[in-house]
Amino acid sequence: MLQIAYAPLYKHELPVSATGEPHRFPMLKYELIHEQLLYEGTCTDENFFAPSPIDDRWVLGVHTPDYVQALKTQTVDARMIRRIGFPMSPRLIEREWVITQGTLDCTYLARRDGVAMNVAGGTHHAYPDHGEGFCLLNDVGVAAHHLLETGQSRKILVIDLDVHQGNGTAVMFQHEPRVFTFSMHGKDNYPLKKEQSDLDIALATGTADETYLNLLSDTLPRLLATQQPDFLFYVAGVDILETDRLGKLKVSMNGVRQRDQFVFGQAQKHGLPIVVSMGGGYSPRVADIVEAHCNTFRVAANMYF
Repeated sequence: MLQIAYAPLYKHELPVSATGEPHRFPMLKYELIHEQLLYEGTCTDENFFAPSPIDDRWVLGVHTPDYVQALKTQTVDARMIRRIGFPMSPRLIEREWVITQGTLDCTYLARRDGVAMNVAGGTHHAYPDHGEGFCLLNDVGVAAHHLLETGQSRKILVIDLDVHQGNGTAVMFQHEPRVFTFSMHGKDNYPLKKEQSDLDIALATGTADETYLNLLSDTLPRLLATQQPDFLFYVAGVDILETDRLGKLKVSMNGVRQRDQFVFGQAQKHGLPIVVSMGGGYSPRVADIVEAHCNTFRVAANMYF
C-alpha cells in the first residue's frame, strides 16, 4: 500500500496583501491534494500517515546551529524573512519540522515498499545557514544525511525536476561525494544566481514536452549507470507546467505525467527505493496544480501497487 506523509498543518494560513490579494504561495494545495486522492478513490485513510516533528539532531546534520536557533526562537532577521517569503510564527516552524520528518519517515517506507511520498517537501532552496524561496528546512537534505549517517545508504541520487534550480541542496552537498545532485530547471528562472549541482541542465524558456522528455530520458539512465546509487530522492515540482505563472516552460499536463512515469520506471528497473517530495506549482488555477500533483500519486499507485 502506498504510504504518504500528510498532516493538516501542511496547509498554513498566510496573510493577504494590503490590497486584499492572496499570498502567491498556494498553501491550499496540500489540503486539496489529500481531499482529491480520497474523493476519487486513489487513496484511503490508510494510505496517509501524520509525521511528528523531527528531532533537532537530524536538522543540525545539515543546517547550522545559529540558523536553527533563529528559527526556533523566532529571531530570524527581517532580510531573511523577506528572502523566505513567509511571515515567521511558531506554527510555521512546527510545520517545517513535521514536513521534514515526513520525508525522513518516507525513507524507511521506501526501503520496504519501493516508493513513499510526502504531500509537501521538496524545499530545495533552503541552504545550511539560511532559507529562501518559500523554503526553511531542506527536507531532502536532512533525510539524505540521515541515510548516510545511519549507514542505510552509500550513494544517493537527488533527481530535482522542479522548474527552479535546487540551489540549497547543491551547496549542502557540494563536498559530499556520496550525494549526487541533479537539477533540471529553467535557465531564465529563479534563482537568478545559480549554484553548481553535480549536474545541472538549464532549460530554455518555452521548452515543451518533446525536448524536456528527451533530455530526461537521455540523462537519467546514464546517471543511474555511472553513479550507481542505492537510494533516490525525487523532487516532483509541477511548476514546469505551461500554465504555471512562474515556470516559463511549456510542458503539458500529460508531459508532466510522462515525466513521473519515466522516473518511477527507472527506479523500478534498477530496483531502487525512491522518496518523492512535491516541490512547487504556481498555476493561476489551483485546480491545475492539484491535478498535476495528484497525477504523481496516481502514477505511483498504479505502477507499484
